[in-house]
Amino acid sequence: MAASFLELGLEAERRWQELTAGPRPWIRIGTALCGEAAGADAVVSAVESALESQGVAAAVSLVGCLGLCFAEPLLDVQLPGGHRVFYGNVDPENVAEIVSSHVSGGTPVTAMALGYLTQEGSDAPPPEGIPDLDQHPMRVWENRIALRNAGNIDPLDIYQYVANGGYQALHKALTILTSEETLEEVKASGLRGRGGAAFPTAVKWSFLAGNPATEKYVLCNCEEGDPGAFNDKNILESDPHTLVEGMIIAGYATGASKGYIFIRHGHDGPIERCRGAVRQAEEMGLLGENIMGSDFSYELEIALTGDSYVAGEESALMEAIEGKRAMPRFRPPFPAQVGLFGKPTNINNVKTLAYVPEIVSKGGEWFASIGHDTSTGTAILCLSGSLKYTGMVEVPLGINLKDVIYEAAGGVPGGKALKLLQTGGPLGGVLGADDIDLVLDFEVLRDAGAIMGAGGIIAADESTCVVDLTRSLIAFCQYESCGKCFPCRMGMSHLLEVLERICSLEGTAEDLTLMRSIGENMQAGSLCGHGQLGFNPVSSALRYFGPEFDAHILDRKCPTGVCLMPRFSPAASRR
Repeated sequence: MAASFLELGLEAERRWQELTAGPRPWIRIGTALCGEAAGADAVVSAVESALESQGVAAAVSLVGCLGLCFAEPLLDVQLPGGHRVFYGNVDPENVAEIVSSHVSGGTPVTAMALGYLTQEGSDAPPPEGIPDLDQHPMRVWENRIALRNAGNIDPLDIYQYVANGGYQALHKALTILTSEETLEEVKASGLRGRGGAAFPTAVKWSFLAGNPATEKYVLCNCEEGDPGAFNDKNILESDPHTLVEGMIIAGYATGASKGYIFIRHGHDGPIERCRGAVRQAEEMGLLGENIMGSDFSYELEIALTGDSYVAGEESALMEAIEGKRAMPRFRPPFPAQVGLFGKPTNINNVKTLAYVPEIVSKGGEWFASIGHDTSTGTAILCLSGSLKYTGMVEVPLGINLKDVIYEAAGGVPGGKALKLLQTGGPLGGVLGADDIDLVLDFEVLRDAGAIMGAGGIIAADESTCVVDLTRSLIAFCQYESCGKCFPCRMGMSHLLEVLERICSLEGTAEDLTLMRSIGENMQAGSLCGHGQLGFNPVSSALRYFGPEFDAHILDRKCPTGVCLMPRFSPAASRR
């Protein structure tokens, strides 16, 4: 088996060299969810049509998201032995010119080009008149680890993944390290969960590893229902093999025999590409019995769920996989004792597992050298809202949040001023524009009243009403409550009623005290984080924008005028 992995690596390198330095140009088209939403399918059809009508031979790969979502649809051309030249916001009508001038004629269309990326090993000169894409504000701050292959490789081609170092970490773990030593590397890295709780990953794994049961499970959580968060989905549709490899290593380190990748139903791109990666890994002997000739055997299955936000809570996730309604369980017992199908279980986020191959390959100390204090490594941030550059960046923890917003994302366009950031999803908090001079660190953000969460950051300009925004967040949380816990079920509904009253300019001074009382009861009495964190949007909004609430209640006016406009009310729609 070791020889077959060597053969896989040699074949992968041969194919990669043929793509990057062979006789044909290579065209890569971004077809992640953001690309599809911007019209990537039409660009793919236009490329195929132009190549055929012009009689041009070229390799075409459908890749994932590079992170520059604002520039989608993205297309890049790499001539044999040359560098990659990117075209952003591609119109299908311009594809024929790109093919004739660049792909066929070897001359980039400078007026349409977004930038170029240097191809490693190429001695070709940089294309004239085209900027270095690595100097773009969204990329200059980056340190890509989990997203190292995103937008670079075909997610459904295992050879391209292997050619870029894929499955080397698994080979190292199974042939050089023991399961205990593999767990120690993760411990040395200081990796913490990227799903929101930021719990130390190695500690979580050790609970499962220490359980002597013969049948144990590792679960991956890709429910990702947060508005403004899309990095989990991007990893699955851009580089699913990095997750597959991370899950196999997690299984080896904990002694688990099977893994489940849990994905929200309807995310077709991530689902199909993840299924393809699992199938390819099985065909290559990287999943199944005696992987790489070792004594370790491991299975992997894709599990789907309906549109249930609470299914992202780990015990509700297990309920959903078992075919039940996604509702949290009482604890103890904890999953490491009694989990999926009554067996010991460990649950991790997609991003957490995507870091594991690089940690095992390069060593835990390497990862621990990146970041800030106990927040080691990088953060994958999804930037949306009132920003010049929207998309996804992977930046070192410890970077200043202000730099992310004003430098990497380009600040607020149109001459407007930034008013607030909403971070960490609907259960996160808001930060005022004057309060974002913060180090990107789990504890620092928590103390500021916001959380990292899944990495979503939504920027709002001065035209946004904070009270109305808070109402919208609570409306989402109220709608998504599973209803099992009385404090959450009724607390969310009561908060929404109060906020709707304030937005209607009919609130009273007692409403602020009432909401705080509701929030305390939700935090103390709810079974899972949905209720426990449900008051966060309100408490942080009151902390940073108390005068705006006072204006609605005491002065009977909305400073932005938003609350005078008709709006949709989920609560009212069900009356």
